[in-house]
Amino acid sequence: MLESVLATIAGLLIGSFLNVCIYRLPRDLSVVRPRSFCPACEHGIAWYDNIPVVSYFLLRRRCRHCGAQIPVRYVMVEILTAALFCLIVTALGVTAVALKLCLLTALLVGLSFADLEERILPDEFTLGGTAIGLVLSYFVPVDDVIAHVFLPALGYHLGPQWLSVAESVLGSALPAGFLWLGGFLFEKLRHKEGLGLGDVKMMAMFGAFLGLRATLLTLILGSVAGSILGLIYIRVTKKDAASYQLPFGTFLGFAGIFVALVGEQVIRWYVGML
Repeated sequence: MLESVLATIAGLLIGSFLNVCIYRLPRDLSVVRPRSFCPACEHGIAWYDNIPVVSYFLLRRRCRHCGAQIPVRYVMVEILTAALFCLIVTALGVTAVALKLCLLTALLVGLSFADLEERILPDEFTLGGTAIGLVLSYFVPVDDVIAHVFLPALGYHLGPQWLSVAESVLGSALPAGFLWLGGFLFEKLRHKEGLGLGDVKMMAMFGAFLGLRATLLTLILGSVAGSILGLIYIRVTKKDAASYQLPFGTFLGFAGIFVALVGEQVIRWYVGML
């Protein structure tokens, strides 16, 4: 119980920091200095007005100084991150695997809302997350089968840790490579950008954490959700389907969160049905 409570508090704090990153990184601003400020009046925010979730409601969703409305995104990110941390730690305890999944889901929350709000997937999250995922794969095994099938000698000679690193590398490189190739061919055939490099880097990051199978499942779920929900949104808002830029990274991000939580069960169920 105490572990879950502490995980929730940690999630609230990390969610608050993610909000800073979501606003500042797309604008090439430092996430360290200056301290938190109101985007409307640029007045510094006191610590007692910066308590996750609580301050949002105590201030009645408005800046204390200028009265500008605080976007609901702030409280959504904090609550979602806290809920994810709580679920993961409650299910897995305070373990290396839980820490890895908490870090991955935090990155995905940040990327999802950054893409939704600014249509940008910051390199600090994607490329930085890829590097972290590769390093963590040495200490927390990536449960996949590609390297085990094609590079079994690697594990025999160098040990299971390096076989896990190979799974992470393949899980990062292969889906990202195919996704980039698909976007490249679309651009050549249709003479317009069909997929941003940010999405490619995002899948490289996800694959570094969880491997090839989980990344492919994320791509499938994200593409289906993006196609269906994106079409519904375009129809309802009467936007131009030819020019509207769909936040594909947002759909990939939420699909990735789903896969990170229950993807292994889905994959095992599917394999059992074959």
